[in-house]
Amino acid sequence: MMSNPLQRFEISPDEIQQVVRVFYARIRQHPELGPVFGAHIDRDEWPAHEAKIADFWRNAILRENSYSGNPMRVHLQTPEINVEHFEMWLGLFDQTLSEELDPTAAGAFSALAHRIGDGFKFGIQQMRRPADTPPVLK
Repeated sequence: MMSNPLQRFEISPDEIQQVVRVFYARIRQHPELGPVFGAHIDRDEWPAHEAKIADFWRNAILRENSYSGNPMRVHLQTPEINVEHFEMWLGLFDQTLSEELDPTAAGAFSALAHRIGDGFKFGIQQMRRPADTPPVLK
């Protein structure tokens, strides 16, 4: 039984924290994603970044009021982030989820991450397209 009837699926705050910790350790080692993140997050800033991202996921999944921010704006304002990075990010995230969580929680978390990632990709495509081109509708 879920402790919060509004939460999306069964997962604990500690499990979310573990996923975030393992995932960002892998990000830092990734040949393409590591430098993108490293350009904006200094070594001593990683704990604060991970805490903020865990807050984001606890808010999105557990419906805690633990996160305030605009992640779409952050991604849009970071020119090093390209649409192609989201597939790499999601692949690494899915790998982490499958290794750290039971299959049901991993699948639900992955589906949510892919929906959010698709929204970010769409937003970046729309905002960065040349002004005289039609919008991308997929």
